[in-house]
Amino acid sequence: MNELAVLREEALEKVAEAVDLPTLEQLRVAYLGKKGALTGVLKTLGKLPPEERPAAGAAVNAAKEAVQAALEARQAALQGAALEAKLAAEAVDITLPGRQGNRGGRHPHAVTMERIVEIFRQAGYAVAAGPEVESDYYNFEALNIPAHHPARAMHDTFYLEGREEGAAGDPRWPRLLRTHTSPVQARIMEAAAPPIRIICPGKVYRVDSDVTHTPMFHQVEGLVVGEGISMAHLKGTVIEFLRVFFNADDLAVRFRPSYFPFTEPSAEVDVECVHCRGAGCRVCSHTGWLEVMGCGVVHPNVLEMSGIDSERYSGFAFGFGPDRLSMLYYGVDDLRLFYENDLRFLAQFA
Repeated sequence: MNELAVLREEALEKVAEAVDLPTLEQLRVAYLGKKGALTGVLKTLGKLPPEERPAAGAAVNAAKEAVQAALEARQAALQGAALEAKLAAEAVDITLPGRQGNRGGRHPHAVTMERIVEIFRQAGYAVAAGPEVESDYYNFEALNIPAHHPARAMHDTFYLEGREEGAAGDPRWPRLLRTHTSPVQARIMEAAAPPIRIICPGKVYRVDSDVTHTPMFHQVEGLVVGEGISMAHLKGTVIEFLRVFFNADDLAVRFRPSYFPFTEPSAEVDVECVHCRGAGCRVCSHTGWLEVMGCGVVHPNVLEMSGIDSERYSGFAFGFGPDRLSMLYYGVDDLRLFYENDLRFLAQFA
């Protein structure tokens, strides 16, 4: 058994000197594998006298267990050292200042809408809201839009399924996605008595989709109803709003005669191009003017449809797209840039 003792000490010494896990695995195979040195000693037990075999077998097993225990201990030590080295290499100094994350910002359209609402609130207007899924009655009939008007066509309006349901004259049918925020005005005039002074911001929908239009967009409409309201009040309100919005007391504004079914007289409003100051550029098609809104004196039929005495009361209404005003205010010459979600573009408004 002297040979076994020498083999055991040799194995333990080499295990203790192993510097990495691959070397340790080679030692395991060399001593404990199927063809290992200690395994080979077991195979020679058959040559011993029967009375010596139990003691010799126990001695070989003890040697194997000692070597196995040494291998496991050395493996744990090497793995612990490797882990400590990795942690040391990946150590983070928690006393260092942290990395500043990117700060988000509000979309310019949202900021513009808030500015518009605040301007009118300071002028005494209330903010009114209504359903986006509307009825044909409030979207058209109550606003003096006749049955043959193009806006009622399927190719201009999103009608919902079941549009023919409901009894004849039922104001809940047909159902559609509102094409403007004017139905809110009709509902307010039905529910409240003059004087009325409101703005109606919100989403509207039209069957229109190309490089410069989207099926959904935003609109802001205003309504004032009271005694003695005239076109002069409308002009003063519109001009003052545009000059405050663009921060330009000398902003040139012009009114052009137009037609809207729910106002009479009606006008479209142009402002001096904010890019070229009227000199002419690509944005204003070299005219020096930019169309920004439509307006007019509320048609008597609209007042009567809402139960308001048109002989006693009059009013004015206006409507515009805040998206376009946002483009002009920030000096952006292409409306589509706001919808491309390019963070390089939006970051300048954060």
